[in-house]
Amino acid sequence: MKSLLLILSFCVTVFPFTKIEFARNSALPPPSSVQTSSSKPKHGGKIEAKYDGFAGETVIALKKMRITCEAFKGMQSALRDACVSFAVSLHCPGQQLDYVRYAKLSLIVETKDWQKRHPLDERDLTIVADGVRFRLGTMSLVGQDVENDRLVDVMREVLEVTVPYKTFLSIARAETVGMRLGKTEFELKDKNIEALRDLASRIKQ
Repeated sequence: MKSLLLILSFCVTVFPFTKIEFARNSALPPPSSVQTSSSKPKHGGKIEAKYDGFAGETVIALKKMRITCEAFKGMQSALRDACVSFAVSLHCPGQQLDYVRYAKLSLIVETKDWQKRHPLDERDLTIVADGVRFRLGTMSLVGQDVENDRLVDVMREVLEVTVPYKTFLSIARAETVGMRLGKTEFELKDKNIEALRDLASRIKQ
């Protein structure tokens, strides 16, 4: 009889704590359901999402990604010895990814020749996506500085333009995308287009 009482007393004492501990653990989401705000898929680009409390918007962005350092088209091109990269951001009002107010496209030009900057009349951007031409207007100069790369000064120029979201989608869904900045022409690589499609897929539609 004493043994039975001891067993019942043990069950009453231990089991309530075990149940509480289980309830606490069951409230935690499984590790696989936790999503991070950045990723780096096969195309090599990096996509990040964050909420800007000052602007009151959620921004999901494809970070700086190289397009080319090869020869450029256009006999009068000022970028024969330069590298061009791009970055794209989608701006969603509030804390949501269901509606995009607008997109921004940045071109980053890096060259060892300071004289190859883009004056105002060389900043018009035109994009041709699967044969459809989009004239996006004059890009704004948002940054210009010099960085030291292995004891060599490299001039960096950052140009930016606002793009309607529908135009961005047309570009992201295209098979071929060419760009013309001033007198210089270049084409996006397959991995660049794949990165744009990945960015577009992050919006819940």
